[in-house]
Amino acid sequence: MLDTLKTLCYLSGVSGFEDEVRDYILERVMPYAESVATDPMGNLIVFKKGAKEPRQKIMICGHMDEVGLIVMGVTDEGYLRFGCVGGIDRRVLIGKRVYVGVDRIPGIIGIKAIHQTSHDEEGKVPSVEDIYIDIGCYDKESAEKLASLGDFCCFDDTVVEFGNGFLKAKAIDDRVGCAAMVKLLESDLPCDAWFVFSVQEEVGARGAGVASHRLAPDICLVLEGTTATDVPGIPEAKRICTAGNGIVIPFMDSGTVYDKEFYAFISATADEKGIKWQTKTRIAGGTDAYSIQRSRAGVHTAAISCAVRNIHSPACVVKISECEDMLRLSKAVLEKIASEEIVF
Repeated sequence: MLDTLKTLCYLSGVSGFEDEVRDYILERVMPYAESVATDPMGNLIVFKKGAKEPRQKIMICGHMDEVGLIVMGVTDEGYLRFGCVGGIDRRVLIGKRVYVGVDRIPGIIGIKAIHQTSHDEEGKVPSVEDIYIDIGCYDKESAEKLASLGDFCCFDDTVVEFGNGFLKAKAIDDRVGCAAMVKLLESDLPCDAWFVFSVQEEVGARGAGVASHRLAPDICLVLEGTTATDVPGIPEAKRICTAGNGIVIPFMDSGTVYDKEFYAFISATADEKGIKWQTKTRIAGGTDAYSIQRSRAGVHTAAISCAVRNIHSPACVVKISECEDMLRLSKAVLEKIASEEIVF
């Protein structure tokens, strides 16, 4: 699980440009799949037969895309102007390394030096319009030979294990869900299941709704990364969940009121397996669940998430053991569904 997660986090997959991630996953799961397909959105849809056919059609979903940047202009001096793809706090951008386009042109996100900053500007976060990407060029002509309008930019891909069992990487949201799904597909499943590696979640959960409409599942389990808020400056009453306090089984977020029976079923399964878990204690964030749950005549939907510090940044942090627990609990849920301990 850990090696798969690391590899997935190295890959580039800004929303709308998930090709590299999809190609890698396809290569990994093809030998284990009964069928694979893509759709016009770019979703990868995989079917795997298990030990039995369940009474209800099961879909498992995780999104391949990550937040990033997109080139919007080139200055006369050879710098790139950009926009954000997905929800990014511009405070995390300054001074960071990025790679531009499929050729992975290295760049540095910069602003004017402190020496040129006015008194009114001091202490203020500059707008995106006042930040640039330096790709080491000296004029517009030379920059346009390396980068084009519409090129995506992903954050530096350094992956580090550190501290008491933590991992730092970009795109842990939601390569952790994708990694768990890959490992499930490479294992013997207790029942048939459809796996959707979705696109464009970070810009509005666009791909998952299309895939769900196509498959028309009865139940769906979404595997995700979610916002850990156990950091200085956030009082206890405003914390959503804590990295290291167990995997997250939410009953509600900003986009979804999760199926209460499915929520209870998953949390009870975690208890039975001795898997430490928590829930979200504030209504915040959103996942592919909201577009899946509302597709066609509705889908019974629940989620299992890992708490991720510094989410939507170049330095996401997750507890490694909780990534493993996501995989363990997902497998246990499928086993109980296969034994018909839950039927909606």
